[in-house]
Amino acid sequence: MKERARFAPSPTGPLHIGGVRTALFNYLIAKKNGGDFVLRIEDTDSQRTVPGAEEHIIKSLEWLGLIPDEKPYKQSERKEIYLNHAKILIEKGFAYYSFDTLEDLSVMKKKHGNDFKYRHDNNIGLKNTFTLAKEETESLINNGDFVVRMVAPKNETILVNDQIRGELSFNSNELEDKVILKSDGMPTYHLANVVDDKDMKITSVVRGEEWLSSLPFHVLLYRYFDWAPPRFFHLPLILKTTGKGKLSKRDAEEQGFPVFALEWGGSVGFKEYGFLPEGLINYLALLGWSNESDKEKYSLEELVSVFDGAGIRKSGARFDIKKATWINHLHIKEGSTKKIIEASGKKFDELVSLFGEEKSNQVISLVKERLNLIVDLQKEVGVFLNSPSSYDLKVLNKLNKEEALIVLNFCILEVRVSKDSAAIKEGLFRESTKNKISFGQTMKTLRLAIVGALKGPDLFKIVEIIGTGETLKRINKLTKTLKQ
Repeated sequence: MKERARFAPSPTGPLHIGGVRTALFNYLIAKKNGGDFVLRIEDTDSQRTVPGAEEHIIKSLEWLGLIPDEKPYKQSERKEIYLNHAKILIEKGFAYYSFDTLEDLSVMKKKHGNDFKYRHDNNIGLKNTFTLAKEETESLINNGDFVVRMVAPKNETILVNDQIRGELSFNSNELEDKVILKSDGMPTYHLANVVDDKDMKITSVVRGEEWLSSLPFHVLLYRYFDWAPPRFFHLPLILKTTGKGKLSKRDAEEQGFPVFALEWGGSVGFKEYGFLPEGLINYLALLGWSNESDKEKYSLEELVSVFDGAGIRKSGARFDIKKATWINHLHIKEGSTKKIIEASGKKFDELVSLFGEEKSNQVISLVKERLNLIVDLQKEVGVFLNSPSSYDLKVLNKLNKEEALIVLNFCILEVRVSKDSAAIKEGLFRESTKNKISFGQTMKTLRLAIVGALKGPDLFKIVEIIGTGETLKRINKLTKTLKQ
């Protein structure tokens, strides 16, 4: 069969990076084998559905480049399919009607404590097809006040192979008869999940380890329908940076980094924080998966090529924002100028209005290797947009003022008469030698005048881009400062 994997989020909130990684691993497993990546919105619980969440999920996947091969499926539009399959299970004797109210169940739980499990073979006053007379059962069914539960067998060891964790076993006596159809006629996760995966020809189910406890119920449903189950991959958790437990929104915000792919409800997403989608995808792929290579930087296409589900680790992986930022830096540094421009938005428009498009492209090419995040662009292009508002005091105080003024004086002369940056550099070297001042000291003084500190892109490229007038203005400004 053609490989098909699905990402099946519930629209109960924004797309967390744990969900992003699940979507990514589904995508990689499907594409590695030339298959299809499917998006399914599991929206059967209308009370928990959050307005805007579905759109956030879809836009996040689009930004990340994890584009589904088919139009997204919505479970809320497939109600009749689930009803029909529930009836099939009832007819086969693998499911039954249950009429207990929430109050009834609350009483049972109080009476039996932690030992309470709703099972068809527990004769403890439950109200269902097995315990009530046929006439009463039919009357209650006609009233429509019921749920449908699946049958959990007795005295059986349920075996299932997980591609990450190996063979797992479950004691059927420890299972309860899970609700598969709710009183509103909508399916629970268990029924809808299995029916949809079969109907959509899903061959690999890749989801978080929190669904491991549901695995025996799903395996039973596949058996009851006489269907071959897909391969299962239960991914480890993304853990907090420090301490125990999985990474939460609160944990991330306390440490000053995002947890959602895109902005949500006032919380900055990874896009707004300054990540390229390639950077985030790359880091999340390395979080819980490894191969034999020491390589760190991967494009999505490269990940598809090298990814192997056997490399997914069993243990949880700690989220490291420093490592994630470093991976993002590699993608910015080696990315195309066009990509950086597209991600930079309004800041590039400001450059264009001042320098024009050609020079603005040069600016981006000069500074991109200095960027860890796209938002760093605002700081790095500042040297082109404005003269220094202040100077690095450590550098300024170490200057020999008399020597620095000599340097600034011949810098003014060379900038005025030279035709290009190469000629300026040559003239400065000549004048430095003539005045017995090291060329390194000359460059430090000029950089302080142009940038305000001893850092930044190629100095002569800056001079070339900002032009003669702005260069002279900045040199004169430092000259006045030193004379005060």
